[in-house]
Amino acid sequence: MKNHITTIAFDADDTLWVNEPYFQEAEKEFCVILEDYLPQHSVSQELFKTEMQNLHLYGYGIKGFMLCMIETICRVSNGTASMQLINKAIDLGHELLQQPVQLLDGVTETLEDLKGKYRLVMATKGDLQDQERKLKKSGLENYFHHIEIMSDKQNTDYTKLLKHLDCKPENFMMLGNSIKSDILPVLEIGGFAAHIPFHTTWAHEQHEHQLKHERFIELESIDEVLKYLVQ
Repeated sequence: MKNHITTIAFDADDTLWVNEPYFQEAEKEFCVILEDYLPQHSVSQELFKTEMQNLHLYGYGIKGFMLCMIETICRVSNGTASMQLINKAIDLGHELLQQPVQLLDGVTETLEDLKGKYRLVMATKGDLQDQERKLKKSGLENYFHHIEIMSDKQNTDYTKLLKHLDCKPENFMMLGNSIKSDILPVLEIGGFAAHIPFHTTWAHEQHEHQLKHERFIELESIDEVLKYLVQ
């Protein structure tokens, strides 16, 4: 591996900084404000159904989440919900957009060790403006040769990224917390991938099967990748 990799890409949310716990907390609050209409676990199911139905329209990110909360309110209340409930959902979205950027352990030290030895890239899904905000607040921007905020992470999206970087798959490694988005597509196009598990994962990103592959490594923390790469 050390003899092949020239470019290393990092997912951002829940790989470089905390993200999913903020969404889960917002969802819990959302379920509480709708408990007059449905039990909280049923509200959660209805919200997830709305998100999946609209994913191809809204993509990933807080703004799409806000729209899905509003649509869910209208559906479960049969259009009888007050504007006060709509405003509460909007407030939850605004709070998400203003959450602090909390770096995960070992991120800065790992990037510092890799900088200058490899071409570093941030490749993440989400809303463009929000991800740019988080990157700026993170203080990590100067570590990266290229920033790619992707609408999705399928094989074709990674192939497009590698073409832009003029990088062959066998010289590319992706690090991230999602087997589904960060690992499988990269392996399928011939790249290397390292999984860094995070303690919470959005249901849409969950992958339950154990993965074994000659170009795949499972890490306990981000800094563990150094022993595979840095001499």
